[in-house]
Amino acid sequence: MLKTDGEHRKCKNFTKYFKPHSLQSILLSLQLYLFRSSKNMVSVEQVKLNFGGFDLFKGFSFKVNPRDRIGLTGKNGAGKSTLLKMIAGQLSPSAGSIVVPKDTIIGYLPQTMILNDTQTVYEEARLAFKELLKIEKKINKLNVEMATRTDYESDSYHDLIQRSTDLTDHFNLMGGHNYEADIEQTLTGLGFKRSDFTRQTTEFSGGWRMRIELTKLLLRKPDVFLLDEPTNHLDIESIQWLEDFLKNYNGAIVLVSHDRAFLDNVTTRTVEISLGQIYDYKANYSKYVELRAERREQQIAAYRNQQKTIQDTEDFINRFRYQATKAVQVQSRIKQLEKIERIEIDEEDNSRLNLKFPPAPHSGKIVVEAKNVSKSYGELEVLNNIDLYIEKGEKIAFVGKNGEGKTTLARIIMNELEYTGKMKIGHNVKIGYFAQNQANLLNGELTVFETIDHVAVGDVRTKIRDILGAFMFSGDEVDKKVKVLSGGERTRLAMIKLMLEPVNFLVMDEPTNHLDMRSKEILKQALINFTGTILLVSHDREFLDGLVNCVYEFRDKKIKQHPGGIYDFIRDRKIESLKELEQKQNSPKTGNIKKEVLSGDEPSFEEKKEINKNIKKTEKQVEELELEISKLESRMKEMDKELANPQNADQSLFSDYEKVKHKLEQTMYEWELSNEQLEEWQNKKTW
Repeated sequence: MLKTDGEHRKCKNFTKYFKPHSLQSILLSLQLYLFRSSKNMVSVEQVKLNFGGFDLFKGFSFKVNPRDRIGLTGKNGAGKSTLLKMIAGQLSPSAGSIVVPKDTIIGYLPQTMILNDTQTVYEEARLAFKELLKIEKKINKLNVEMATRTDYESDSYHDLIQRSTDLTDHFNLMGGHNYEADIEQTLTGLGFKRSDFTRQTTEFSGGWRMRIELTKLLLRKPDVFLLDEPTNHLDIESIQWLEDFLKNYNGAIVLVSHDRAFLDNVTTRTVEISLGQIYDYKANYSKYVELRAERREQQIAAYRNQQKTIQDTEDFINRFRYQATKAVQVQSRIKQLEKIERIEIDEEDNSRLNLKFPPAPHSGKIVVEAKNVSKSYGELEVLNNIDLYIEKGEKIAFVGKNGEGKTTLARIIMNELEYTGKMKIGHNVKIGYFAQNQANLLNGELTVFETIDHVAVGDVRTKIRDILGAFMFSGDEVDKKVKVLSGGERTRLAMIKLMLEPVNFLVMDEPTNHLDMRSKEILKQALINFTGTILLVSHDREFLDGLVNCVYEFRDKKIKQHPGGIYDFIRDRKIESLKELEQKQNSPKTGNIKKEVLSGDEPSFEEKKEINKNIKKTEKQVEELELEISKLESRMKEMDKELANPQNADQSLFSDYEKVKHKLEQTMYEWELSNEQLEEWQNKKTW
């Protein structure tokens, strides 16, 4: 049987991580280690891609090297996601090639995917170790075979030992002794609670199931990560965890993201796709923006010089075309003109467009006043006795882990949900609401232009096409009917519509999810200049920075006010987390640790009753699991005796043995989780 080696759990580097038993294993492992440390992970060589006569890629090359941190950038439609698909092997170039060495493992996370998961969260995450589990099964089978044989001196027995040793070495190299710890760490890092591990994946929303796919991808530890908008479904804490993971990861990373802070914190190289070509910058996104501005100035200067040369040449040709004495010179100029490689520059992006919300109508001093607001979905309580006070002119953010009630409270303010407690909207407060489902409320029979034309007033009507262009609707796209737009396009259109309506209180739920950098900058500046009150539910730190002056954190069914900006909150929250960690490390591990409730008040009778109820329920779960473990251990002892008899060593017995062993491991794991859960409930017992 494989036994857990404490050293294998703790080790981080190669020498501690792998302890081979044979010279052959040492050489094999060293070769693998050196190979993965030195090779080019991916070579993109003169790649072209044609879509119905349009050249998306016009022939470019670049390499992805070990530990590269590449951010792919470019306008929407430039081909960022397409390039990721090509590297992942899901699309083929029209010409050129993408070379991926045979042993290179590619991990690809698309923006959207078809999910067929039908297991628990933990079981689904465990699929990342499919190959590892196969090796473990082979090792167990060999060990059982060795335990049942007595021909210790035979060549076949020594061969059996060698096979088991080599497989064990390979198992150790792949991190076989700490994969369960990796699963737990990754799931919790991405926001899952331990109580979620045994829930069916079908119980979760699409965003959370995408997190499970991201978990599987991270656990596979590929040589190259290809990540397409990985932060779209993450909250701030999970984004920070993912940043730390990627910064310290030993492989290469190529990612597409509209989260500027995420790009700056993770990437060290930026590859821009523009007009079918690429421009490679050894810099993160913010530095790239500066360098790109310099390059653009140079491009424009070169373009103007070339245009002048072309114009002068054409003027000469036209002037002397029919003069026999100039025929040779004219032909020479014509050939020169044909040989000129025309400089292209990306069309101006209108990033300076000064889009403003209409002046906010006057309202009373109090915009929102909530007292003792609570909300439950069935037995699941999301908010418990929330107090909230928003004054005129405030710009606040709701932040916290997904599922903590941010959107719920926003919808209660909008009077879209039933609740208990009191919620009062101030005098003459006119609310403009943006939510993800807002896009579904647009009239599908209207065109993009008509949708905005119906709400635009005054001088804005003369700038509708400029406004639409700033939000990525250009040319013939403005004449499309809303019903044929993608979800992201509808979201952007709903955003524009909201920006043109005269309101004094904006409530916006994740407004930046489908916006590119330029559109976000335009929206952010418009919100900064907005004279009314703003409530934003968002995980986009760069967007919130300099925009909000107060942050409300949602945690454990309560909210906590943090005066200041988003980075003030993040700094304070890290300090709080460190203090909490120190308290946990310094406190004795008993079931009676006193712990303050979030509000700092003595729990009510109902809260005490609920805590006691959960303690009894969890204690019963622990007892049932202990009984199950005892039964499984007894069964394994019986099977060990059966396997000791060579006459019983058939394949069906091996298979049954593996099933019981796996069931025991799973039950032991559930027992650990239940004990942790019991301790958490006991810690909440403060009386």
